[in-house]
Amino acid sequence: MPIIYLSPSTQERNLYVNGGTEEEWMNRLADAMVPYLTASGIRYTRNTPQMTAASSIRQSNQGSYDLHLALHSNAAPEGLYGQKRGIIVFYYPGSQQGKRAATMIVDGLKEIYPLPNDVRAEPSTTIGEVTKPIAPSVFIELGYHDNRDDAAWIKDNIETAARNIVLSLTEYFGTPFLSPVPYREGVVDVNWGNLNLRDKPSVSSYVVTQAPNGARLTVINQYRDWYVVRYEGVVGWAYGDFITLV
Repeated sequence: MPIIYLSPSTQERNLYVNGGTEEEWMNRLADAMVPYLTASGIRYTRNTPQMTAASSIRQSNQGSYDLHLALHSNAAPEGLYGQKRGIIVFYYPGSQQGKRAATMIVDGLKEIYPLPNDVRAEPSTTIGEVTKPIAPSVFIELGYHDNRDDAAWIKDNIETAARNIVLSLTEYFGTPFLSPVPYREGVVDVNWGNLNLRDKPSVSSYVVTQAPNGARLTVINQYRDWYVVRYEGVVGWAYGDFITLV
């Protein structure tokens, strides 16, 4: 199953023109993304507001992640305060996967941002969370928090942006996008030893773990004949014919 490092801003001193901070609103965005990530079978590790960009990068590099995703909002330079709008998604110029992820996220955000021509992907060799993570990295600047229209758009569209970004992530990873539903319990029901849990809903995809006959699973979601399940802390796709809901 895909796994990302989710890194909302820890910049508590960057104030929104209409109240609140960059740290607060980007963590609200991450909060709203989590149910969609889980529902779609994308695992994540997340930083905390007590961390810094540097400690977030260190934690990311201590793991094995398919994507490092940083969530931020922007501010105009001195002399242009409040005058700029737009979304920039940064990636490292030497990373083809980072560029691919950034382009997909940009294409998605163009559909919901009121000024789609002002949404762009851009390479960067100066942003730490772009240049230093081992994993392919994407750094989203979701509008300008010193601009009243952008700040209002961010606050009014947290849920919409969360859904949109996760949808782009599922397209990047080649997995189905699923909306959150109530969890159910299930039991493995096979006539042989173990049920394969796979990283995608396909019998040819990689087996992440196995669950023995009679094992209890948490069923997170369903896509066609497949379930997203959690077994002993591992999330994977299991063929529905071999699970009995209880």
